[in-house]
Amino acid sequence: MRDNNRKQVKMSRHQIDALIIEITGAVLLLADLAFVYFNLYPLYAILASVGVYLIVLLAILIKNIAFKKTMRGVAEQRSSAFENLTLECVRQLYMPVIICSVDGKVIWHNEVMSRLRKGLAPAYGQFLDSFCDVTLDRILKGDSSQTEKENSEDPFADKMELTQSEKDSSEDGILAHFTDSTHAEYHLGKTFKAKGYSVRTDDEEIHMVVFREITDIVNMRNELQNRDVVVAYVVIDNVEEIQKLEQTVDSMVLVDINSVLRKVFEDELGGVIKENGKYRYLCVFDRENLGKLEQSKFSFLDDVKDVSKDSDSIPLTISVGVGANYGSLFEKEAFAQSALELALQRGGDQAVVKSRKGNAIYGGKVKTAPKGSTVRSRVIATEFLQMIKKSSNVLVMGHKNADYDALGSCLAVSRIAKYYGVKVNIISDVNDKNLAPAFAKLKDSEYDNLFVDAVEAQDLLKSETLTVVVDVNNIQICEAPDVVANSKNIVIIDHHRKVSEYDFVPNIQYIEPTASSAAELLSEFLQQLIPPNALPKVEADIIFSGIVLDTKRFSHNTGIRTFNSALYLRSQGADPSDVNEMFKTDLKDLIREAKYENSVITYKSVFAIALNNDEDNSPLARISAAKAADRLLSVNGVLASFALCKTNDTVFISARSQGSINVQLILEKMGGGGHYDAAGAQVAAASTNDVLAQLKDAINSYLEENT
Repeated sequence: MRDNNRKQVKMSRHQIDALIIEITGAVLLLADLAFVYFNLYPLYAILASVGVYLIVLLAILIKNIAFKKTMRGVAEQRSSAFENLTLECVRQLYMPVIICSVDGKVIWHNEVMSRLRKGLAPAYGQFLDSFCDVTLDRILKGDSSQTEKENSEDPFADKMELTQSEKDSSEDGILAHFTDSTHAEYHLGKTFKAKGYSVRTDDEEIHMVVFREITDIVNMRNELQNRDVVVAYVVIDNVEEIQKLEQTVDSMVLVDINSVLRKVFEDELGGVIKENGKYRYLCVFDRENLGKLEQSKFSFLDDVKDVSKDSDSIPLTISVGVGANYGSLFEKEAFAQSALELALQRGGDQAVVKSRKGNAIYGGKVKTAPKGSTVRSRVIATEFLQMIKKSSNVLVMGHKNADYDALGSCLAVSRIAKYYGVKVNIISDVNDKNLAPAFAKLKDSEYDNLFVDAVEAQDLLKSETLTVVVDVNNIQICEAPDVVANSKNIVIIDHHRKVSEYDFVPNIQYIEPTASSAAELLSEFLQQLIPPNALPKVEADIIFSGIVLDTKRFSHNTGIRTFNSALYLRSQGADPSDVNEMFKTDLKDLIREAKYENSVITYKSVFAIALNNDEDNSPLARISAAKAADRLLSVNGVLASFALCKTNDTVFISARSQGSINVQLILEKMGGGGHYDAAGAQVAAASTNDVLAQLKDAINSYLEENT
């Protein structure tokens, strides 16, 4: 409105000037005409009129110049008054304010900033990031990524939901703290939101940073987080197995374990622990105490084992599942239950802390005792059969670079599906030289169209297809990860310890780390789901070879159920002599295995590492690596062995242990997995020496965590 009024005033002034000029010109013109008409010195009259006209123009020009000077003076007075007012407001502002040059050097700061520095020298001439934990560039850009990273270092808990203003850092500023590089112990202990503004003058560009204190808000949030409830489940995980083996468990040991748990959760954590089932406890405590458990690496897992160490029975162990998520109690309980299931699927004697950001895993120092009960197997076998009957077709696969256990397990699933009239295909590489003896046995016409590759499997995938993954629980290394990703109905059957959770929910997840092999688990399914003599001898041989391979000819990781499965397969025609034919080594393999023995190094006195650096290794070198790792365990003083070989662009690692070292935990740090005393890993796009260095780092980390 004021701009419009000014425009109207300007227009009126110019119109008056124009009118004066027009009237003057008209009057002078009439006068000149009169002088000419009456012949009264017309020349002088015209000259006089021109002079008068110019004088009028000059007068108007002088008037306008004077008017502009007057208005400019008024504007300058107003601008000066405004600048003084602005500077005074910034100087007396209750928030710290700093003015910096473009390179981040402090030009000026207000009195509030001086008081916050508590007697330190003025910050003039210093760079902002010399006494503040954020740079000027990050403040101006509103870049809070580094701050968010620093605030998310807690491996357990996802942070509480942020407010909209906290999320929008570009609008509200970023978190900042004042420090001083010349005083290592100096810290104001206050938290601010820093917001930057850029101002360009005639000579240069300067930046102003305003700090808004949010210490009270942060403290309230931290207090709320610390008081948030954490739910945990604890279960004594091997009581039933010990009872089957020894008939009884010392009741005093159970009482002592109860005392250990109450001491931890009630006395040390200030929480509550209640029994909610047989050998099962529900625990509730404040989130701030979760850090105590992490710092001790859940040391009470060892305390529980120590309770029964002096007795003659097998030590009792516990598994712990902690739900460290924010949300309702219902959600926390669900997270705790899921974490407990993961701990049990990894073999027990460990704690899993589950949050929305992932899992933290502790323990796993004791080899799991084999289970003797087949109740769970019968229940899952029945559920598995129902899914097969409802499906339009079945796709089954093992892991990449399959072995006899994977192939035998796939054949067991295919036999169940065939018996109930459901179309089935096995996703496998029929050209795999490691499995050549087995594929040579599968020459009957029944197997002509049974095997497909990953591309063909995509064409067979339908909405009602059942996808079964055996002998592997890491989907990324199964034979066809894309097929699994596109499947609606998924079943996972494996005997390896579970490494991580999935981004989908399998219909059935049967992971039993106490089993010797996946072939053992599927043999139990066969006994329950198909009648005697319905399993062809050739399939029985290959399934039997899977058990022989993973148990090292029944000398490793065997239990009652292992021999029961072997007995069943023998009754179906499996012949040990025919199975041994598949494991025979030719002269080239023998020479290949000898290469490992020529380059063995010892590490930390108890680790033996064999290397095969040949660039022309065939895929069969992986088998030689596994055999080399087995042989190294026979060396006196070796507690764990590793064999490394490079095939194409991938380095394969085979690991074995005598039982006192968990090689699974070591290779998990390199993306691998397996069992307590037998594990493997693959590292792509790396040299053997690089992988050796990574392996040594993983061993060092394992020793630090478990000593």
